[in-house]
Amino acid sequence: MSVQYVTKETLEKMQAELQHMRGVERPAASKAIAEAREKGDLKENAEYDAAKEAQGMLEAKIKQLEGIIANARIVDETSIDTSKVTILTRVTVTNLATKKQITYQIVGEHEADLKAGKISVTSPIGKGLLGKAVGETAEVQVPAGVVKFKVEEITI
Repeated sequence: MSVQYVTKETLEKMQAELQHMRGVERPAASKAIAEAREKGDLKENAEYDAAKEAQGMLEAKIKQLEGIIANARIVDETSIDTSKVTILTRVTVTNLATKKQITYQIVGEHEADLKAGKISVTSPIGKGLLGKAVGETAEVQVPAGVVKFKVEEITI
């Protein structure tokens, strides 16, 4: 698994979610299996099968989150260089085709939220903007073709 760059708040949120899954959801899944097991023949017990499947999915989620947390690296916002686009910078760009300006914050995969203006560093636009300085143009390959963005401003 690759390194995941996250803010301290995001890491704390992921750790809290993991604790909730381990401390609340896992015991609830075990209890559901035990209750279903008490209802008789396991070969014809759909409730038991559903409870086992739910437990398996929960365990997979826990394993995935543990991996992400293990590979997480906290990015300190005070050490971010705003001379070029990097992770956690806010970049204001102009779409040269539509002349529309938009501001994105470049974040790790697990923080991405387009509605909040946060795009993943691994997204096509995120990759295209990385390393660009103010005034430079990024050509980004998107499903609709190539889009050109001019970097207007980089802030934290």
